[in-house]
Amino acid sequence: MRSRALLLMTVLALLVAAGAVYRSATEQGPDGLANTAVAAQANVPGDEPVARVAAEVEPSVVQVNVSGIQETPYGAQKQEGVGSGVIYRKDGYIVTNNHVVEGATEVNVAFADGTTERAEVVGTDPTTDLAVIRVDRDGLPAASFDEGDVVVGQLAVAIGSPSGFQSTVTSGIVSGLGREIPSELTGGRQDNSLVDLLQTDAPISPGNSGGALADRDGEIIGINVAYLPPNQTGAENIGFAIPSYTVVSVADQLIKTGEAQHPYLGVSVTDLTPQVSNRFGVSAESGALIAKVEPGGPADGAGIQAGDVVTALGSADIRSSGDLLSALRQYAPGDTVQITVLRDGENHRLDIQLGER
Repeated sequence: MRSRALLLMTVLALLVAAGAVYRSATEQGPDGLANTAVAAQANVPGDEPVARVAAEVEPSVVQVNVSGIQETPYGAQKQEGVGSGVIYRKDGYIVTNNHVVEGATEVNVAFADGTTERAEVVGTDPTTDLAVIRVDRDGLPAASFDEGDVVVGQLAVAIGSPSGFQSTVTSGIVSGLGREIPSELTGGRQDNSLVDLLQTDAPISPGNSGGALADRDGEIIGINVAYLPPNQTGAENIGFAIPSYTVVSVADQLIKTGEAQHPYLGVSVTDLTPQVSNRFGVSAESGALIAKVEPGGPADGAGIQAGDVVTALGSADIRSSGDLLSALRQYAPGDTVQITVLRDGENHRLDIQLGER
C-alpha cells in the first residue's frame, strides 16, 4: 500500500505519483484531518484569471484522508495518507485516483467548508488509475468537466492537497497532449500503462493526486495523477493528468456497475524502434509491433500474426504501443473496428471484434 501510493514508477523510482502521501501513524506531520480551507474569494478582479478559477473550483475539490494496515519488518503498522479528489456529482460521488485509495481500510473526505465525512469506495479502475468514492451527503458543489479539445499552451490551474495543505493552487499551461507512462513504470502489465495523458507545468506534488486540473473557465480538463521529481530527474515541473473524457467515461461506469470495462485485442505489443525493426526484420519506421498473439483471442480470430505492425486502428494513426492503447479506449467491448497492419511490406486491413478484458 505504501509503495504503490508513493511511487508509480517502482522500477526506476523516477516518476512519483502525485498523490496519497503515506506515513506511519507515529511519524510527525499533518494529522490527515482537514486544514482550514481557503474561502472562495468574491469579487475577484477580471485581470486575475487564476484567482477567478481558484474561487470557482476550490469548493469542488476535497482532501481524501486514508488509513490502512501495512506489513513491515516490525509487524503490522497503521499507515495514514493524504490525497485529493473532485466532487463529481452533487449527490455525494467524488472522483480520485485508484492509487490514493488502494489498500485503504478507512477513507474520510475533508471539504472546502471545513467539514469531514466518512466515505465508501464505490469502484476502482487500476487500468486508468481512477476511482470513485461516495459520501452520504447531498447538495454538494459538483465540478463541471470539459470533455472537449485541450490546446497546448492554454492556461492550466491545479488544485489539491499537496502534503496535506488543502486547497493549494498552482498554475501553468498545458505542456503536451497524448503523453504516456509506460507499463514497466506502473507495475509491469502492458494493459496498465497510463496513456493519452495531459502534460502540465503547473507544479504538483505528493498529495495532489486525484485533484483538479482546470481551464480558465473553471472547468475540469483533467485529474492530476503523477509528476517527475526534479531532484531525481533534473526535470522541472513535468506533471501529468488524466483527461476529462477518460475520467467521465470511467466514473460513469464505476458509479453504474462498480467496475469499468475496457476492450482488448489479445496481443502483446512493443514500440517499433530501429533496434526492434532490425530484430524482427520489418521495414516500418513507426507503429506498434505485435510481439505475441493470444490463442483464441480477438486478434487471433481476425488473422493478426506475431510480427505484424499496427499502423492504424479505425481512423487513428498508430505510431507507438501507447497510441494503440489510447485508440482502443475510444471503443467498447463488442465493437467491430478496422485495424491496419503492415506484413511483409504490404498493408492488410482486417476487421476485428474487440473483446472484454
